[in-house]
Amino acid sequence: MLNITYHGHSSVQLGTEEKSLIIDPFLRGNELAVTKPEDIKTDAVLLTHAHMDHILDAEPIAKANNAKVVAIVELATYMSWKGLDTLGMNMGGTVDLGFAQAKMIQAFHTSGIVLEEEQRIMYAGLPAGYIINIGGKTILHAGDTSLFGDMKMIGDRHDIDVALLPIGGHFTMGPEDALQAAEWFNAKLTIPVHYDTFPVIRQDAEKFVEQLASKGLEGRVLAPGQSLTL
Repeated sequence: MLNITYHGHSSVQLGTEEKSLIIDPFLRGNELAVTKPEDIKTDAVLLTHAHMDHILDAEPIAKANNAKVVAIVELATYMSWKGLDTLGMNMGGTVDLGFAQAKMIQAFHTSGIVLEEEQRIMYAGLPAGYIINIGGKTILHAGDTSLFGDMKMIGDRHDIDVALLPIGGHFTMGPEDALQAAEWFNAKLTIPVHYDTFPVIRQDAEKFVEQLASKGLEGRVLAPGQSLTL
């Protein structure tokens, strides 16, 4: 049994009866979030890239739970400087967390940490997505990405139960491109993420799910704080 909880934006928590992991925790900076960082109980924090709307709450959540932080090596190193227990990896690699295995896949985006006071941007490795095996299910979190052709290869090579795809546009692919991505990933269920948090990425998620259905694909919209069990 696997429980999937959407915390808003790109933050998703995957949990079995005993263990859980959270991806890209961004709660304090999201007015739509209904969960606070101190409410999160987890065993691992997975980060797709270094933008603030994906890493803001990684440090407090990891410290409060003594959780391991998984990220590409450059971002993992940065997080280790904050005193966190990190596990750095790279594109195509797989890490074993005991209760879950996470394979890092490519995403087309950017990744850097903006140091406002220094007016400097620090390189933080490549952006990524994950294919996660947990609770007998295969979950794909695409990260922040545009559409790219190798999504079809990924879908052909993996039997994906749930695909978490950004639909917001502007910073990532929008609904039209995400619809193509959903076809290529060919997951049993597609859940839209990374939308509505800011005015510039407002989208009609229900319409996106209707468009999935017109192509014979199942989709579901989760509100922040809402869960489903597989």
